Amino acid sequence: GPCTECSCSSGKEPDKDPSHTKKKENGDRLCIPKIFFGTRTHKQITQISRELQRTAYSCVPMTILSSRDYTCIHPVVSNSSNRNEMCVELLEGKHGKSCSYYHGAHKLSEHHGLQPAPMAWDIEDLVSLGRKLRACPYFAARELMVGADIVFCPYNYLLDPQIRDSMDINLKDQVVILDEAHNIEDCARESVSYGVTESQLRAAREELELMVSSSIRQKHHEPLQAVCCSLI
Repeated sequence: GPCTECSCSSGKEPDKDPSHTKKKENGDRLCIPKIFFGTRTHKQITQISRELQRTAYSCVPMTILSSRDYTCIHPVVSNSSNRNEMCVELLEGKHGKSCSYYHGAHKLSEHHGLQPAPMAWDIEDLVSLGRKLRACPYFAARELMVGADIVFCPYNYLLDPQIRDSMDINLKDQVVILDEAHNIEDCARESVSYGVTESQLRAAREELELMVSSSIRQKHHEPLQAVCCSLI
């Protein structure tokens, strides 16, 4: 049946009753919580967005956060094995070049097909529209997060603090839903794990030895040097 707790299906003004008032932010602006919906894989996000299309909430403002592997449409960067670094270099203009797709991201985030959304969309819809408008889907999705009520993303976007910072995700006072949450342990381990080669360890040991022999913060560098030696 129709929703009785909000005005989404009736088209009426939101209920002004104090019992429905959310906690105010800065004393004058209502702080409406977002729903962050985390899934194990990007493919599952597509399945969830299709299910959303079948509900009464298919027109709710939404966005999908995903990696450049799925959303980059730059002809050179998208075919690179190191998309993240190449993208950053273009944005910083290191080689005198920039990304025209990035500068057109607002055309995509403001497009009538996405905001306000006539119907829930998935990553393929976003990328297809981005190619048509020559606008970056990756950054458009991040811009859409500001006005979105529902944000879909993989687990690690919510669990990894570095990714949260880079994506400007603030989970305080928000609603977090984790699909198939029994997979959280593996994702949490991956978020705080790091792979290192023997050659990297040897290089680190040499640099630490130089620091110690030069009496540079010895009490900090000696334990690190011992760790490198024991691992080698």
